Amino acid sequence: MSALAKRLSSTWYGAEPPPAWARALEPLYRALVTARRQAYRRGWRVSGHPGRPVVIVGNLTVGGAGKTPLVIWLVRALAGIGLAPAVVSRGYGGAEPRRPHRVAADDVASFSGDEPLLIAAATGRPVWICRDRLAAARAAVAAGADVIVADDGLQHYRLRRDLEIVVIDGARGLGNARCLPAGPLREPAARLAEVDIVVCNGEGRCPPGALNMTLAGIEAARIGGTERRRLASFAPGPVHAIAGIGHPERFFGMLEGHGLEVIAHPLADHAPVPRTLLEPGDDRPVLMTAKDAARCAREPSAAACWQVPVEASFGSDEARLREILAERLGLREA
Repeated sequence: MSALAKRLSSTWYGAEPPPAWARALEPLYRALVTARRQAYRRGWRVSGHPGRPVVIVGNLTVGGAGKTPLVIWLVRALAGIGLAPAVVSRGYGGAEPRRPHRVAADDVASFSGDEPLLIAAATGRPVWICRDRLAAARAAVAAGADVIVADDGLQHYRLRRDLEIVVIDGARGLGNARCLPAGPLREPAARLAEVDIVVCNGEGRCPPGALNMTLAGIEAARIGGTERRRLASFAPGPVHAIAGIGHPERFFGMLEGHGLEVIAHPLADHAPVPRTLLEPGDDRPVLMTAKDAARCAREPSAAACWQVPVEASFGSDEARLREILAERLGLREA
């Protein structure tokens, strides 16, 4: 992460006010966002629907908030009631192809992006990537999908939607609630009132009425192998922990919750994993997020490392989530 990005992030989520230049540019950014959305609403820019229900999963803030585990949960839930879901994504961090591409097991993260590879591996369902997510959704429907889950598609208004879900990081909330570059918001906070479901990842700064989601991992899996170990078996450590996600501290805290002493190696979201982190030069285990593993699995030195998959759960809010899905998508159950 650059020095400028670090400074801005500290003002977005801290007490320090954003720089004067960032505050000056915020009204211009807001105006551009409003104008773009109005262009789609009034038909000045072309949007379309693939002909099957579309579920959007996105967030208002830049960076990760827990969308990918939610997408995986949704795809599994929809497949579990007999539907044929497919995921569409831009494939951020990869080549972002201009024509739809179905993610294959032998794709590399530099082409498909890390999250599409992770979702395809975790669900076994088709994942299509394209800069134009409407084109990707139409390709998925043509290939047999009867419901589309769009990963990080909230601001992609070219793709019309039947259900919008916004994920918020409970630990950081909406930060200072200002739009870029003065704050972390891609759209004004008032946008939350328009979506169908707000999911809060963890406790903390959750909006009223949000459904609570928790992410938990109890095992580590050898990258490229079949060996699995409970996280508690690595205690007391220390262990090297790699996290190139939106909020790395959440991963480190989860490991510490299992009794591990963590040597933290935070990376920027989607950043490549340096080989020096895969081979730290000591005998301590190397653990990383499943998203990081998708980026470096083909590195020979990664075979000695461990990935930690996480599962989304909703507790008592799961019934409400399934009820809304069924109602908005015209399903008997979800």
